[in-house]
Amino acid sequence: MSAGGAVPGPDGLARCPWGLEAETMADYRVYHDTEWGRPVHGDDALFERISLEAFQSGLSWLTILRRREGFRAAFADFKIAAVAEFTAADEQRLLGDSRIIRNRAKISAVVANARAAAELAAGELDELIWSHAPDPATRPAPRTFADVPAITPESTALARDLKKRGFRFVGPTTAYALMQACGLVDDHLADCHARGSGATRATLSGR
Repeated sequence: MSAGGAVPGPDGLARCPWGLEAETMADYRVYHDTEWGRPVHGDDALFERISLEAFQSGLSWLTILRRREGFRAAFADFKIAAVAEFTAADEQRLLGDSRIIRNRAKISAVVANARAAAELAAGELDELIWSHAPDPATRPAPRTFADVPAITPESTALARDLKKRGFRFVGPTTAYALMQACGLVDDHLADCHARGSGATRATLSGR
């Protein structure tokens, strides 16, 4: 992501620079405008985001975004109960699925995370994740992405709590990316047109 401030797009709307990196990345722009930073609730929906953030580790988010429908098809629409039942044979099958990132450790982590999530009561994963959302009043709007942290005390605590419950691939950096994507924090730049949209538009649930 660029370290610059918000810049105007072809439609005249100011956006975070990463939402305007190239005309060939219009899907990135749609994600920036309509999803990133909007509140996400629901155990299955949050499990999907945990899973995709784990797969993103070490890769471009655009790589994951463009394979999202393939991931959903491969992982039973990220229904916790269904993925928790995946077997070693399923994991081996997924290693041959070209629609996803074929990384054995990450595939195994998603299945393990589903089993960990299945041990929680309904709504508990949602409650656990959102309990780590900081008070917005304590977070001034970033002017550039140089003002956006990669790790915070809240993301460190979230990663710790998830790991206690058996989740994998949920370090503090991945946990903070999850917090950004799911609206626990609003890291749209101060002049970005999408800043504050999570407080004024419909909350995402499910997909």
